[in-house]
Amino acid sequence: MAVATTTELTAISPTGFEEALKHGVARAKKTLRNVKSCWIKDQELLVAEDGADQFKVTMKVTFVLDD
Repeated sequence: MAVATTTELTAISPTGFEEALKHGVARAKKTLRNVKSCWIKDQELLVAEDGADQFKVTMKVTFVLDD
């Protein structure tokens, strides 16, 4: 029987939401073993006055715990 848990991550990218998502999942996979899924909790555009907007994604990553 497997037991899974989730952790919440936030990733930011200057190029888009999809890039932020990919960066967040890739970073999670460096630290967590058995990553199984990712759920997008929130997306936010951080608007900068100088035009350097940032795309922020908050996600919940699910991973299976080792026995």
